[in-house]
Amino acid sequence: MYLHTAKPASGDAIDSPSVSYAYAWIVFALTFGLLLSDYMSRQVLNAVFPLLKATWHLSDTRLGSLSGVVALMVGVLTFPLSVLADRWGRVRSVILMGTLWSIATLACALSRNYDDMLLARAFVGVGEAAYGSVGLAIVLSIFPPSLRATLTGAFMAGGAFGSVFGMSLGGIVAVRLGWRWSFGAMAVFGCILVLAYWLIVTERRISASRASTDGDANLIAQSAARPSFGALLRGLFSTVSVICAYVGSALQLFIMGAVLAWMPSFLHRYYGLAPDRAGVGAAAFLLLGGAGMIVCGIVTDRISQTFAIRKWVSAIAYSLSSFVLLTVGFHLHAGPAQLAVIGAGVFFVAGTSGPAGAMVARLTPEAIHASAFGTLTLVNNLLGLAPGPLVTGMIADRIGLLGALQAIPFAALAATLVFAIGKRYYSSDLARLAKLERAAAARR
Repeated sequence: MYLHTAKPASGDAIDSPSVSYAYAWIVFALTFGLLLSDYMSRQVLNAVFPLLKATWHLSDTRLGSLSGVVALMVGVLTFPLSVLADRWGRVRSVILMGTLWSIATLACALSRNYDDMLLARAFVGVGEAAYGSVGLAIVLSIFPPSLRATLTGAFMAGGAFGSVFGMSLGGIVAVRLGWRWSFGAMAVFGCILVLAYWLIVTERRISASRASTDGDANLIAQSAARPSFGALLRGLFSTVSVICAYVGSALQLFIMGAVLAWMPSFLHRYYGLAPDRAGVGAAAFLLLGGAGMIVCGIVTDRISQTFAIRKWVSAIAYSLSSFVLLTVGFHLHAGPAQLAVIGAGVFFVAGTSGPAGAMVARLTPEAIHASAFGTLTLVNNLLGLAPGPLVTGMIADRIGLLGALQAIPFAALAATLVFAIGKRYYSSDLARLAKLERAAAARR
């Protein structure tokens, strides 16, 4: 059985790939598995903080730097490495990246001191920097456009699940075998997946999957093109609506990053939970956020099959829902009702990830999708995940943590406005892009 193009949704009529269900889902499973390995290798460090501190007598600043250096490398290198992957080959890039972070994680296990560990962690960050954007570009290239929100939401949720698995499994292994084995286990898991990827997924099969009827030769020609840097930038920021997709997604993740970073402290201060129990509670909220990405992506694809504009409507609905639920939740008295309402808000707050990713894919050429998702990741970090916890802490120093968490959800109103602007320009932007594509095809 094969995946073929159904009747395209209104305003979203583009060619879709044709590839066997079995192969497509195997590629998705392997790519998703590597994403889990990515975040497990990144977050296993948190589980062994106490053991590292005792072994090497490290200060909290040095412990924090071992985590921060990965985020630094990811933030600095995401965009340039995504651009290189579009030019050099996405599958080859994935194999190289997975190999690098797995070997670097193994080097963490073999580290003799803090300096060795810091260098190894930096290379973990280099390997992981562009994986999310490149892996997502590969997945979306072999599935129909009607599944883009679902696949984007599910793929991005892998970060939440991988973080929880990395911390929980890393802690279990560390208690039984020692902290070095925690890193070693993550490295072995990554190497096995890289080997499977190398054996099963190839550039040739991924490229062949794009070939079908209804003019897919044009799509392949576009994919093979190597745009200049100027053309790349124009493609990434060509329309008002794609910029709105970048910014709206980041504003929602500003809230996600803030709430999840401070949830352990919130549970400790206002519910009297011990740090370990507060950490477990925060992990439950993280899983709720990951589940929301998947479910909201599925719902978005279902309701937008006929009218693609509904992707914007769904993003607006998720933003408003998160604003209402989180605002109400943080104003309730401490208790089960408050936690339930906050949990519902966390479920919706990252639900815009699927629609935003789908809209970025539609509004940028397929040949630069890794670069486009790299841009989305960069904006998500610079405007969302990075400043969210920091701004919350600054507000908390002035009015208390609860007051800060009551104020942070208002970013969802800004996201709602941005998504509404994107919806307003979407149809005209699609028409303009179609005109440009026809002109480019005529020149070829």
